Amino acid sequence: MNEYFKFDHKQILSVSMILFAIIDIIGSVPVVIELRKKAGHIQSEKATIVSTILMTLFLFLGTELLKLIGLDVASFAIAGSFVIFVIAMEMILGITFFKEDLPETISIIPLAFPLIAGAGTMTTLLSLKSEYDTQNILVGILINMIFVYVVLKNVFWLERLLGKSGLSVLRKAFGIILLAIAIKLFKNNTGL
Repeated sequence: MNEYFKFDHKQILSVSMILFAIIDIIGSVPVVIELRKKAGHIQSEKATIVSTILMTLFLFLGTELLKLIGLDVASFAIAGSFVIFVIAMEMILGITFFKEDLPETISIIPLAFPLIAGAGTMTTLLSLKSEYDTQNILVGILINMIFVYVVLKNVFWLERLLGKSGLSVLRKAFGIILLAIAIKLFKNNTGL
């Protein structure tokens, strides 16, 4: 078998957990419920497909885009560690640093982008590329997108199951995981 297509289960698990924490679809359930109330309906399939395409394109073309503007992956990974740090602080402290308006095309904007495949996710993908094999990152993306689709289809059931306090605890727990990931990315790419 070609070396490029060897899958590493540990890498897939790590990438999946990191993306799960950064996408934070469980923590976004209250936002998704609010969007669904405003729009009346959310196209789960459309949101999932658009998110998957955006993430995959950025995984493969992100480095070239960076080269065009004169940046390397390590610099982007360090910048990404700061973005992930801020997102983690939002999740832990319950403060909103990033604010978005709600346009009409809710399934694409803000659901697919930037809620699912936002700046934090894109930054994380390039940061992951500096440490993990591309095929393992792709599998991690697909695992997360399947999970995102299931959550979007069952958002009201999840809200009833977890309750407000359950969602809050999950959000804070994943915030702490993200904080640790941000510190690790910063250390690995600065050599400190």
